Amino acid sequence: MANPIPRSAFFAVLALLLLASPCLAASDVPFIVAHKKASLKRLKSGAERVLVSVDIYNQGSSIAYDVSLSDDSWSQELFDVVNGNTSQSWERLDAGGLISHSFELEAKEKGMFFGAPAIIKFRIPTKAPLQVAYSTPILPLDILAERPPEKKFEWAKRLLAKYGSLISVITIVVLFVYLVATPSKSSAAKGSKKRR
Repeated sequence: MANPIPRSAFFAVLALLLLASPCLAASDVPFIVAHKKASLKRLKSGAERVLVSVDIYNQGSSIAYDVSLSDDSWSQELFDVVNGNTSQSWERLDAGGLISHSFELEAKEKGMFFGAPAIIKFRIPTKAPLQVAYSTPILPLDILAERPPEKKFEWAKRLLAKYGSLISVITIVVLFVYLVATPSKSSAAKGSKKRR
């Protein structure tokens, strides 16, 4: 009489392999992660510029083809493109690769601006339609807001708050080394008396 346990275990392992193979095949695709950053820069003329940067990472295990970036959240009525383009395309993005794109805008109106995520489209060789990924949204920007002028020693206060403990430790160590390395006046006086 044959033992049925090895036969059922064989079929269980075979079924598990058949079920797991689509999951293993699906992991061999590009995985796009995009980070969008924006910062404000006030010019001496009083105008304000927005510096936008989008970093696109391929965290997947295969190449993404026909990668295109489109950031249409910057309205023509509110912003002028000064440097660069709000859209860009690349032929490919290798696995583990990074692409950075930046552009500069000049604000026309004062107020709060809430930007939408940038749209990244790419093609996977095994699938016909384009895949879509979205970047992180930016924090709200207060464009042409009235900012109080920075005080003269504000930067010194910030540095002292950030590095104050480090500066005090280094100062104590330097003073200790100085005291140990230099002879005291009393021992120098004793040495001169002994010579006479």
